[in-house]
Amino acid sequence: MPVVVAIQTPKPGRLQDVLDAFAVVSPLVHEEQGCELYAAHTDGDVCVMVERWTTQADLDAHAAGEPLKELQRLWGDALVKPYDVWVLENQPLGNATKGTIQ
Repeated sequence: MPVVVAIQTPKPGRLQDVLDAFAVVSPLVHEEQGCELYAAHTDGDVCVMVERWTTQADLDAHAAGEPLKELQRLWGDALVKPYDVWVLENQPLGNATKGTIQ
């Protein structure tokens, strides 16, 4: 079950534009096959999406899908640079509940 962390760095004053685009697209992504988690987080400067997909094939379909294309269209020129994406393997540590993304 792939976990994805994607970081979007908006231009100064454009964080809300990035979040607004996610607000439009997130309901569509939530309906995609295999989407178990697709959640935005921010520190006020960047937007971090944390995602979990049932299979790599589901993630691959998401990456090539229309919702992601629409997200990029909605962002327009809001980002400083292309977003960074990490596809991660879980390494459970310590408490079984607290040591992994459920």
